[in-house]
Amino acid sequence: MKSNYLKFLPLALIILLSIFLFFSLNNDTSKLSSPLVGKKVPEFSLPNLFGQEELTNLDLNTENPILLNVWSSWCIPCRAEHDILMVLSELYKVEIFGLNYKDNSEEAKKFINNLGNPFVKIGSDNSGRTAIDLGVYGVPETYIIANGIIIYKHIGPIHMNEMEEKILPIIRNN
Repeated sequence: MKSNYLKFLPLALIILLSIFLFFSLNNDTSKLSSPLVGKKVPEFSLPNLFGQEELTNLDLNTENPILLNVWSSWCIPCRAEHDILMVLSELYKVEIFGLNYKDNSEEAKKFINNLGNPFVKIGSDNSGRTAIDLGVYGVPETYIIANGIIIYKHIGPIHMNEMEEKILPIIRNN
């Protein structure tokens, strides 16, 4: 009698695991809050990807809202989001700063040269330390910053509807 119940134990475990996975798929990671929203951007200084003036937290201390986009050339969602960044930069004249995360410099330069450069400056965060200080979960992530204060964090690639419904209204209202 006992052995009959043991036959169904793997099936019961599979069913429980399936239920757990089903509900975890409905979690929207873009709604994860950041403890840094409402706080100053942490201090940092990064070498410029193209060897020009370094990127520092002081570059992000502007009156008008700007974007800080964390990206990598090896990141497929970053490639998908890149056209949106180009639109924001060229059409809407939004200043965008880039933080190149744990990337090969030559590959990152190729990425920008092939797809276009929406960034005012790009800092190379080879160690990932600055990204950790910002609370980056993974790439891509985008921060809206005004007066050196983080006012919004977007996790994952920005899609066209998110640009129109979230990003641009925040920029226009700050």
